Amino acid sequence: MNNFKYSNTNKRYHTLDYYYKNKYGCKIFKVSLNGGFSCPNIDGTVGYGGCIYCSKTGSGEFAGDKQDDIHEQFTKIKTMMHKKWPNAKYIAYFQARTNTYAPVERLRELYEKALSEENVVGLNIATRPDAISNECLDYLKELNDRTDLTIELGLQTIKEETTKLINRCHSLDCFEKMVNKLRNYNIKVVVHIINGLPYETKEDMLNTVKYLNKLDIQGVKIHMLSVCKSTPLEYMYEKEKFHILTKEEYIDIVIDQLELLRPEIVINRITGDPKLEDLIEPKWLVKKFCVLNDIDKEMVKRDTYQGKKINE
Repeated sequence: MNNFKYSNTNKRYHTLDYYYKNKYGCKIFKVSLNGGFSCPNIDGTVGYGGCIYCSKTGSGEFAGDKQDDIHEQFTKIKTMMHKKWPNAKYIAYFQARTNTYAPVERLRELYEKALSEENVVGLNIATRPDAISNECLDYLKELNDRTDLTIELGLQTIKEETTKLINRCHSLDCFEKMVNKLRNYNIKVVVHIINGLPYETKEDMLNTVKYLNKLDIQGVKIHMLSVCKSTPLEYMYEKEKFHILTKEEYIDIVIDQLELLRPEIVINRITGDPKLEDLIEPKWLVKKFCVLNDIDKEMVKRDTYQGKKINE
């Protein structure tokens, strides 16, 4: 029997689905939108070329078409998702590239358009910690006072050598300061991390989670590194053939990470789902539900749950 506090299923970790159903009493799904943003790590403001793993869509594989107006994007994706969940409400999710990297007037135009859609209960904005101006922060505070706002910050790792290797172009100090600024305004923060970055050890990946557990964050997205076509990472992999985690290694690391995270931290994502036609490695990543099911089975086998090892 599963006695994990934040679950109404067999899951032994705090899922986003549980969080939303508990909060709203119905299914909530994200409508992924593309605001046509760039990134300070692409245009030369802080760096060139972007992070080495970033796909041509700017990690917005399932977002709308940036050629379409926000309303058109929203309608197309909502209609598709409704076939599966006819009575759901929505979170508008600005996903591709850096979604606070524009003048506030432009942000306001896009965000307000998304929020004006019927049955939208909130807004998720994916961005970088070095791309939120003070003016933007003031606007986010205003948004947070009237909708369910979450800012998703990319961190990926706390290991400095890896940060340089993957061309993140921001420091851990910059990240932590932005988390604190957002939390001072009571804005929810979800942090993205990546397992399996080149040459990182299991200990490195656990250290990233131990660090996050000490911060005032509300959620984590755990990704597996995917080597995608036409990225600097593809060329690096072809040349160096660094180790790619097996499915079993990934599951083992994720469960150890979950054991170190406070139970109230919502696990917004626990694996990635890249597009099959873009993926070079690992091939096991395309079978997302197999990975999810195997995590559940292994947690039962170990008789473990999120937060179990915090005080050990």
